[in-house]
Amino acid sequence: QVQLVESGGGLVQAGGSLRLSCAASGRTFSTSTMGWFRQAPGKEREFVARISWGIGSTHYADSVKGRFTISRDNAKNTVYLQMDSLKPEDTAVYYCAGWGRGSYEYWGQGTQVTVSS
Repeated sequence: QVQLVESGGGLVQAGGSLRLSCAASGRTFSTSTMGWFRQAPGKEREFVARISWGIGSTHYADSVKGRFTISRDNAKNTVYLQMDSLKPEDTAVYYCAGWGRGSYEYWGQGTQVTVSS
């Protein structure tokens, strides 16, 4: 059974930092693109960042570019999201996702990030 488990969320003041982790089990994601998404209350889930397998090229949403960094440790089957200079509008439930058969097939349960002003 494939599982993605996020951790590292919490409450932080604006301008602070958090590091989210997503540990995968049940299959290796070393050859899969991994992504982070978020969903704020009353809003649709939105893309945050992704990292490809192989050379690990990255792509970010404009709203987080320059503040968030996605990385991966294939040996640990884990992907990270370093979030710096956090803003209140970053408040959301953050989900990691693993690419499967033509889409993000695997999803974690989410971790809450709350940024106070």
